[in-house]
Amino acid sequence: MDRLNQINTLLKEDPDQAFLHFAKAKELEKAGKLDEAKVSYEYLFSNHSDYVGNYYHFGKLLEELGDEERALKIYVLGMDVCKKQNDLHALSELQNVKTNLELGL
Repeated sequence: MDRLNQINTLLKEDPDQAFLHFAKAKELEKAGKLDEAKVSYEYLFSNHSDYVGNYYHFGKLLEELGDEERALKIYVLGMDVCKKQNDLHALSELQNVKTNLELGL
């Protein structure tokens, strides 16, 4: 069984597991199924807004899909979550990617 099928099986057992939705999004990205990956990132964004790792990857996917404006908003929201959680490493990564995107616009 491939990784995506394994993840989907696990999601049937525990459909609210944030990490599984994140892993599913990453597997879909690897498979080139960007619109499907976006759905998984959207789920995390809507249902697990405290899942810090989602913001960077969701924003990068949005950039790849050409939605730079929304990517910037996602980065800013993620920075707020990082500050609340005192996650300085993730905050720094989001600040850098946001700055790089702004400079490229």
